[in-house]
Amino acid sequence: MTMEECLDFLGKAREALDDLSVAEERLAQQEQDEKRLSKSLEAEKKTVTDLSAQTVKKRREEINASYDAEIGKAQDELKKIRSRREKAKNKGMKERIKEETAELHAHNDELRANMKTEFRRNHVPFFCRNRLYYSMYFPRWMKEYLVLLLYVLVAFLAIPWGIYYLLIPERQTLYLIVIYLIDIIVFGGIYIGIGNHTKMQYMEPLKKGRQYLDEIHANNRKIRVISSTIRKDRNESFYNLEKYDDEIARLSQELADTSAQKKDALNTFESVTKNILQDEIEMSHKEKIDGLQTELSDVQEQLKSTTAEVKQKRLSVQDQYGSHLGREFMDSMKLAELETIIREGRALNISDAIEVYRRKDG
Repeated sequence: MTMEECLDFLGKAREALDDLSVAEERLAQQEQDEKRLSKSLEAEKKTVTDLSAQTVKKRREEINASYDAEIGKAQDELKKIRSRREKAKNKGMKERIKEETAELHAHNDELRANMKTEFRRNHVPFFCRNRLYYSMYFPRWMKEYLVLLLYVLVAFLAIPWGIYYLLIPERQTLYLIVIYLIDIIVFGGIYIGIGNHTKMQYMEPLKKGRQYLDEIHANNRKIRVISSTIRKDRNESFYNLEKYDDEIARLSQELADTSAQKKDALNTFESVTKNILQDEIEMSHKEKIDGLQTELSDVQEQLKSTTAEVKQKRLSVQDQYGSHLGREFMDSMKLAELETIIREGRALNISDAIEVYRRKDG
């Protein structure tokens, strides 16, 4: 190969490498453009998705809030009318109990008056007329026996032990015995003294009083039975509750209708309105998304073409020049150095020029 041919070969190789470098730079720029446009397109699509989700959520919450407010009002009204109905029913039951037990209460009042008259006529002390006295000295019913038991526990257990533990600094068994003896004398003496005094002088009127109290007790039991029966009676026709029941029925139907309307509104929103909202949002961003998509498609087509071009140029450079020059000298600056070496006559061909270049660098 002559000098001219060598210089022509190196020149063409350098032009091919420069051309390849330009194509690679264009490829790199197109790859960056593709990444940028892809990110912008995804970001815009995400914006549309997020905005759609937020808008749909907000509209759905507004529908729920609107209907829930109406449902809450109806529930409050229903609660109030039920409360008024319950009060009216309780008032009616009290009046019914009062009416159906009036004779028993009147009989009890008569018995108390007779007992009071009997005791006054026989000059019985006033304290003998109460239930406490009869519980202590003439017990008959469970409640009266419990009162007597309570007196015994307080007088002969709580008081002596309380005195012993709270007031005696040095506790000794002898002190406890003395306290018990005094306690028995005081409380036992009071109990026996009152009992002997009243029973010996007023036994007959006291027995009569016991009979009166027994009759009152029997009447009270009848009153409790009647009251319990009335409270358990499921028949509410006695209490004139129709107006409350009508209002409850109206409000219940209104509540059911509102709940059904809410369900229909939500179904309509999910099947129709939501799609309309999403379409509107998508349409408002469609121009920008289509523009980005078009740009991206154009860049991708260019990238596809440039990639094929770069591949072809790389193979062409390798086939035409790489096998002769080697990878080390597939560089424009080095090829220019080889051209200079040949022009200056320091080498006759390319291989000699490479040797001269290497010796220089070495």
